[in-house]
Parts: sequence; structure tokens; C-alpha cells
Amino acid sequence: MSLKEEINYSLWCDFIERDFLENRFQEIIKDEVIQGATSNPAIFASSITNSVAYKQQLDMLQANNAKTIYEELALTDIKRAACLLDELHKNDADDGFISIEVDPTLCDDAHGTIEEGIRLHNSIGADNVMIKVPATQAGYIAMRELTSRGIHVNATLIFSVDQAIKCAQALDEGIKESNKDIKAVISVFVSRFDRLCDSDFISKGLEASKLGIVNATKCYHEVNKFENKNIRTLFASTGVKGDDLEPSYYVDNLIYPNSVNTAPLATIEDWVQVGSKEESDIMTEKQCDEYFQLLEEKGVNMKDIYEKLLTEGLDAFKVSFKELLSKLVA
Repeated sequence: MSLKEEINYSLWCDFIERDFLENRFQEIIKDEVIQGATSNPAIFASSITNSVAYKQQLDMLQANNAKTIYEELALTDIKRAACLLDELHKNDADDGFISIEVDPTLCDDAHGTIEEGIRLHNSIGADNVMIKVPATQAGYIAMRELTSRGIHVNATLIFSVDQAIKCAQALDEGIKESNKDIKAVISVFVSRFDRLCDSDFISKGLEASKLGIVNATKCYHEVNKFENKNIRTLFASTGVKGDDLEPSYYVDNLIYPNSVNTAPLATIEDWVQVGSKEESDIMTEKQCDEYFQLLEEKGVNMKDIYEKLLTEGLDAFKVSFKELLSKLVA
């Protein structure tokens, strides 16, 4: 089902839940629909609080503090996912990864992020796990240090081109310093741009549902300039909201060589049924720049948009994590 062999493109599943791992997850791996998976604090918050599959382990852990309980639950799932994806990773070192994010409250603490990243890596003990690190000033320091220590990294919450470049630089330096075959992805968020801006853009006579694709493409071009085969752009936040777009819109339009798309399960199922399997036409960097020039002429301030989306993204993960912890102790 994938185009990986032709263009080194991979589809990963942006969802983790215990029952899912034992059922549909294994089917879509076997059918070669997906080549990896990702998780984040919001996904775990939803899974743990809404699924009865966690109740027995949760009851057994009640003597511990909330964060310890969360980590035991999450690491159990991550270890299981890593085991299920291990054969893919053995056959192709670019794929078969599962990601787990560091505590989102550490986003401005480089030392704390590094410490936690190392601890999570050692606790899981699998070679196909990526430690997810938010793209903040502290995060750039942490992702460079983690890769230099031989730990695979998923740089996340990238919205701006500047973030993508700084992540690529940090990861490129860290990977080269490690002298190992360390892999990294740079997760550029896509659909959130259009959900935030479409109404305003339409009022300005601008095309809807375009900014996310163009911005992601510009980031993709910048990452590729580093010419590091161990770093791939990962397109994240690729589910659609509402009925205005085809369910697989943000997959169909970002099938680029040497890239990954991590999509919600529902989006993947729709893509398998009706989505395009053809490589997407890639907008040139010049075309991207011309589009951003048009936005500037229309009075669109991209800096404000980038800052708003990053702040909202960081805050949302912190809130999800805090709410989850508050529910874990009886």
C-alpha cells in the first residue's frame, strides 16, 4: 500500500491505545499500510481516561504518584508498540519507530528534557523508539544532546520555517557527533494553520486550505538543504475537521520523497479506501516564497500566526498532561 520503495515515503499512525495495539494496529502493519507510529500527551490522555483496558494496571499502581502511574501506563504501551514494529525496523532502519514525548512542562528546561529523554530511552530499552522533543530554544539544545548520545529524536510542534531550520541544524550536529546511525524526524504541523486562518483568508480573497500545505512544503525544502539522509520531514496534524475537505486531503497533497506523514487512524482508513496513491507534485521553493509574498501584500502577519500556533500547541499538551495526572490518583 505504501510508496516507500519508490520514493522513501512512509505513513505512520498517530494513535496509541492498548486494545488497538492488540488488534487493528497489527493488521495495518501486516498489510503494509503503516510503517511506524507516534504518540503525544493528548493521545495518551484520551486513551488512558476513555479505555477500560488500563483499569487493571491503573488499580495496581495506585500507591505511586501520578506521574509515575502515567509513565508506567504509557511505557507499557510504547514497549508493546516497539515490539510490534521491531521487524519493520530491522528490515529498514528508517522505519518501524514509535515516539514518546517528554513531559510537556519541561519545554523550556533543556537540562530537564535531556535527563528525562535519557531516562525514558533507558527505561524502554528498544532501538526503535524516538524521544519527542518540542521545538523551543531549550528543545534545540536537548535534541542535539540526545542525538549526540545515540538517541533517536522526533522534533515536534514545528510551525515556522525558522523552527524547522533550527531543528535540522541541531539534529544534524548531534547525529554527526554521535558517529552512529541515528535517525530523526522534524514534525511540521499542517492542518492547524488552515483551521486558524481559513475564515480570515477567505475574507481577504485568498484560497482556503492552502497555507498549511505551502508552509509545510517550505519547511520540507529547508530541511532537505542539510542533505542529511538520517533526517526526514514528518508532516503532522494531518487530520481534517468538518466536511469541506476530503478526509485524506493532508495526506494526498504531501506525498513527498524522503518524508513521513503521521495521521490519525480515521484518516489512514479513509486514505486506504479512497486516497490517492500517487506521488504529489511538489511546489518549488520559489513558488512557496511567492505565496508568502502574496500573504504579506494582503496584510497577513505570519510571525503572529506562528507564535499563536506554537503557544497554543505547547499549552494544549500541558493542559492535557495536567488533567490526565489529576485523574490518575483515586
